[in-house]
Amino acid sequence: MLTRLAAVLVALGLVAGGASVRHLGVDDASAAGVPTLAGSPGIGDPYFPEDGNGGIDVRRYEIHDRYRFTGRLSGRTLLTLTTTQRLSSFDLDFLLPVSAVRLSTGPATFSRPTRHELRIEPHRPIAAGTTLRVKVTYAGNPSRYSYAGESNWVGSNEEAEAVNEPHMAPWWFPSNDHPLDKARMDIHVTVPRDKQVVSNGRLVGVRRTARLATYHWGGGGPMATYLAFFVAGSFVIRSGTAHHLPYYLAVSRRLGRSTRHAAMRGLEQTPGIVAWLQRQLGPYPFARTGGVVTALDPGFSLENQTRPVYPRGVSRLLMVHELAHQWFGDSVSVHHWSDVWLNEGFATYMEHRWSETHGGQHVSRWLRAAYDEYPAGSPFWSLVVADPGARDLFDWAVYQRGAMTLAALRNRIGSRPFARLLRSWAARHRHGHGTTTAFEALAEQRTGRDLTSFFDAWVRQPSRPAEIAANGL
Repeated sequence: MLTRLAAVLVALGLVAGGASVRHLGVDDASAAGVPTLAGSPGIGDPYFPEDGNGGIDVRRYEIHDRYRFTGRLSGRTLLTLTTTQRLSSFDLDFLLPVSAVRLSTGPATFSRPTRHELRIEPHRPIAAGTTLRVKVTYAGNPSRYSYAGESNWVGSNEEAEAVNEPHMAPWWFPSNDHPLDKARMDIHVTVPRDKQVVSNGRLVGVRRTARLATYHWGGGGPMATYLAFFVAGSFVIRSGTAHHLPYYLAVSRRLGRSTRHAAMRGLEQTPGIVAWLQRQLGPYPFARTGGVVTALDPGFSLENQTRPVYPRGVSRLLMVHELAHQWFGDSVSVHHWSDVWLNEGFATYMEHRWSETHGGQHVSRWLRAAYDEYPAGSPFWSLVVADPGARDLFDWAVYQRGAMTLAALRNRIGSRPFARLLRSWAARHRHGHGTTTAFEALAEQRTGRDLTSFFDAWVRQPSRPAEIAANGL
């Protein structure tokens, strides 16, 4: 039997019928001298001070969006979160106009201190350790909004994609938008009946009416918010199981026939590439794989969790790169964005490792050629790889010098110890986070060597590493 409070919450869609309602969040802790704090508007990343939010840990997102190909997106998102401190208010990251916010702990108001921040103020403080649900209702045109110099929404009257890095979530659902707060995702997107939606994980089901179709995707594992995605349009689909792993592939019907067929042939290599990566890096971190090729061209591909999105000209090495990110970036995520070389350098290194094992150039020869290409004093060496800054987050040197660092480390410690190091790194931080300091510490632990000067030379100094054996050269 439902209490009156529970019945109201069920009607609001904030708890499931028959579930127990934890009402401990509305407290009187002030009588015991417990301080009440406003959750900070950022999680503490110096590159993006407003990214993420203090005082909350999101456990699950249930996203219910409808997209009209006029550009309008509307919906509601239910967040299940736990407070990490006693809160008088907390923020979410979101750009679209909001019409309502409701909490399972009681009444609340909301405001917009900046375009990017949605501030929620419960009428009474919420105790630390409380698990609650937050329902946010919204509507707007994502293409009209920008943040941190990014205008990330890409769409036409036939196709749309919510795909970008380091930010994408604020254009289509409210979130704690930083890799430090991973959560599980249930994604429901409603489109006209003649359109399809592809997203992370597995297709749980499709519900159709006379005019609309709602696609439900889930089971993609704990996920950083920028790795959640959807594409909407008309697609050719291939699905099945290969190498003991289910796959789901989609190619836009808006592409020309020959381009579409070439793209699908490329995507069909996905399970084989993942199987090769497993031999290099250890077990695949997720339950499914796949890929998407759209007719839109944002100018990049992205390693969306379980299902990368590629431009029209998908290539094998590009696929190796994005699928390697499933280990490095998606499973082992950055702790702060300054650690991005642990994503991009590692994925770039795996491209060269693939070439080496498939009849191409040996990694050591590639390192030598890459080192010789850029003389001392070249701007290529001026970036600090372990702290590139927000403006140079995806600079070529982060990718190339990150990969060179790994190739040089392999020379320094030996091929077999290096292979074991990569597998150990992926296993120890599976579904967690990594830092440059942690990777250096693991390398020293695994090899028994002091590698301080090596990492100083390669990732902490804005200069060309000396051509000495201690630097793997």
